[in-house]
Formats: sequence, C-alpha cells, structure tokens
Amino acid sequence: MNGATINLLYFARVAELVGKRAEDWPLNAPSTGAELLAALGERYPQLAPASRLKLAINQTHSKPTATIRPGDEVAVFEPVTGG
Repeated sequence: MNGATINLLYFARVAELVGKRAEDWPLNAPSTGAELLAALGERYPQLAPASRLKLAINQTHSKPTATIRPGDEVAVFEPVTGG
C-alpha cells in the first residue's frame, strides 16, 4: 500500500451510526461511488443498505457511477426528503 487515501466526511445520521464525523480511507486506485458504498456497508453493517446513501465528491453531488480518486474529499449522507 502506498499510503493513498480519501478523506471521508460523515453527516447527520450516518455520523451517528459510524460513531465519527470523518476518517481517512485507504484508496490506492480510482474507484466508483458504488464501490465505496459497498465497502462502507461491509465495514459498517449498521449503514445497511449502504447503497441508498448519497455522495458528494469534492463538494459536488455525485452519482454512484462517479469516479473517486486518491486525495479526494467524499461526503457521505442520507438521502434528503422534501417536505
């Protein structure tokens, strides 16, 4: 491992479930949002189904097909419902 990471930020209920607001996550090669969500679901089963969660990559709302690269900042949050 070459030490490459992404900075994960957790918001609201996601932060409560994982017990932290942020962490460095190892990422040695580009990945997709869907792959990251699957890995989060494995590490934190309490997020299930993790595929429902939303991502923002470098402060831009992103689809699960978006590419995440080492060094990126990725926010993870619950879907927001209108009211």
